[in-house]
Formats: sequence, structure tokens, C-alpha cells
Amino acid sequence: MAAELHVELVAADRSVWSGEATLVVARTTSGDIGVMPGHQPLLGVLESGPVTIRTSDGGTVIAAVHGGFISFADNKLSVLAEIAELADEIDIARAERALERAKSEADAAAERRAEIRLAATTAGNR
Repeated sequence: MAAELHVELVAADRSVWSGEATLVVARTTSGDIGVMPGHQPLLGVLESGPVTIRTSDGGTVIAAVHGGFISFADNKLSVLAEIAELADEIDIARAERALERAKSEADAAAERRAEIRLAATTAGNR
């Protein structure tokens, strides 16, 4: 059996995903980070971006995450996000409309959020 770490992906309003994984990749203010079982303890500030979880059963879970923190200790990884949604929960047509609306209103923050949501949906289809 491969080494595993326990992952909790939590948004401000709900638990998004929980389970065993072999690798988690997230974007922090210091850059992208990959966490595997046995990683040194860490605490980081999350940037908006996709979080990729390679599950123990060989699957992949991708979430669009907007802000928050990542913490790892004792083979337990916590991703505590302000906003997080799994790629398969994202309504692609709605996200595309939000992107167009943000572009027309010159709202850079909303545009970035919409782009991240769309990127999470396409990353899961590779």
C-alpha cells in the first residue's frame, strides 16, 4: 500500500472534500507547492487557484479555491479556503457568463475568480 495523507478541504460555509491522498498541489503566496506523505510541517497562505488532489484510489479531485490557508502536520493536510468548489460542481455556462460580465465591467478580481473556476473544470477533463 502506498503512503497516504489525510486531506480535509474546507470552505468557510461547508466541508468540501475529505479523504486519503498521495499528493496535493496548491498555489500559495510563495508559489505552487506539492505535499506528499511525510512532508515537513508547513503553514501557508493560499492564492486563488486550482487545488489538485491525487486520491489513494488513483483518482483526481480538483477544486477551485479562492484564498485561505494550507496546513500540514502529522500526515494531515488541511486546506481552509474562503471559497472552494469542486470542479464537477461548477456550472461551466454560468462561469463563462460570469467571466464575460467581469470583462465587460473591467472587474479584474471577478474575472480572475471566473477564470480559476473554468480552469478547474478543464483540468479535470485532461
